[in-house]
This record gives sequence, structure tokens and C-alpha cells, in this order.
Amino acid sequence: MGRRTVALLAVCLVSIMAGCSSGSGGTTYKFATDAAYAPMEYMDKDKITGFDIDFLEAVMKEADLDYKLDNTGWDPMLTEVQSGDNYAAGISSISITDERKQSYDYSIPYFESTNMIMVKEDSPIQGALDLKDKKVAVQSSTTAETLMVDIMGGDNPNLKRFDSNAVALLELDSGGVDAVVADIAIVREYLKNNPDKKFKGILDPEQFAPEFYGILYPKGSELKEKLDPAIKTVLENGTYTEIYKKWFGDEPNIDNVLNAK
Repeated sequence: MGRRTVALLAVCLVSIMAGCSSGSGGTTYKFATDAAYAPMEYMDKDKITGFDIDFLEAVMKEADLDYKLDNTGWDPMLTEVQSGDNYAAGISSISITDERKQSYDYSIPYFESTNMIMVKEDSPIQGALDLKDKKVAVQSSTTAETLMVDIMGGDNPNLKRFDSNAVALLELDSGGVDAVVADIAIVREYLKNNPDKKFKGILDPEQFAPEFYGILYPKGSELKEKLDPAIKTVLENGTYTEIYKKWFGDEPNIDNVLNAK
């Protein structure tokens, strides 16, 4: 291996956030995700797929940028993107919150969501406030956890935090908790795929306000300026609607997303 090749590899290793130039002069940006969040992002055998994945592909194509996507898991994604050492961005149904804005930059919003309660069909639970004295499972470091901490208290032993929603859902299935709180897309996907489980979803718009997802960047990222115009174009030119209908079967409210702050 010649000195020039070694030198180029060294530059790439210490410049991952900005991307490593290929022989054609392009730059490859590394994205992290938590592919355990069907239908938003999940593993289909050895391939990462889902709504967010199709959306990212459309945005990067519109921006004419090369990228690579890795399944890192949720907490490692948050840590790695914040440092900016190994990943230029994260995309994984990441809600835009004031708390996270203190540590990260976000793209413009691209998806409207809300949290949903999932319980057994015969459960007496009717809304979020009914969960105060129940056993509730959430994925840690999510808005579901934040919401339930506000209702139940941060030190409440009945608030069960798990590394993924998949484990939280298994806890409900086994009877270890009375309810799971998670993003509406995840709950609806689980209900659709598991009709024999006899679960139901409950919306509570008074306690669980709408929220919006954004692409996550390290503070001061130059990638935001490159991708925001591409995201807006994908939202407006019909591409986003096609992707949304593919995964959810109905049309999105584009105006809500475009007008979100």
C-alpha cells in the first residue's frame, strides 16, 4: 500500500462526519438508525427497510449526495450523532423536542406522529391519566418515556424502561405490564400483525399532543443546509405521498408537516 493511499485512508478516518471522498470526487455521509421500529425502520433479513429508509433514499437522491446507513441501536445512535465522530446524522423516528435541541441540530420536520397506548382488549384503561397507578412499559430515551415520567413520576418503579419497543411489547404480551406507550405507527403495525393477541390501541390527544420527526445532526452540522431544501422538495413534489401510501395505505397531511416548527 503506497504512502498516498495510507494518507488518504487516514484523512477519511478522522473526517467521517464530513464524509470521505470517493475516487469520483463525491462524499459519502454516514447515517445511523435503530432498525427495530417497524414499519418506520426494521430489519428484513439482512436489509434495513421501512418508511424512514425510503424517505432518506428519496432525500439523498434529491440532494445528489451519497450515503451509507448503519443499524446501531437507539442509545448508541444518539451518542454517536451527538459526538459527530463516526456519523453525520441519525434517522430513526426521532421526535423533535426542545430538550434534544440543546444537544443536537434537526432537519425541518418530515413526519407527524403522536404516542398511543396499547392494552389488552378487556383493559379498563381509557386514557393516559388512567396509567398513573398501572405498570407501563416504554422504550427508554423516547418521548413516550418523557410523557409517562410527567404522569407517573421519574422514580416510579411501575414505569418500566426497555432498550427497544419490541421488548416492551413482549412485556405486555407476557403480562408483566398493564400497558405500553409508543409511537402510533409502531402500535398500529403491531396490532395489524398480531390480531390474535387481543390488544387495542388508545389515543389521548389531550395528554399526548402531536409531535414531528426530524433527521438528527451534531450541533453545527453543515449537512442540515444541504438536506433541508431536498426534504422540502420531496414533501411537495408527490414523492413523499407515494412513500407514505406505500407504508400506511392513506395520504399524509402534508400541510401539517410543512407548517410545523
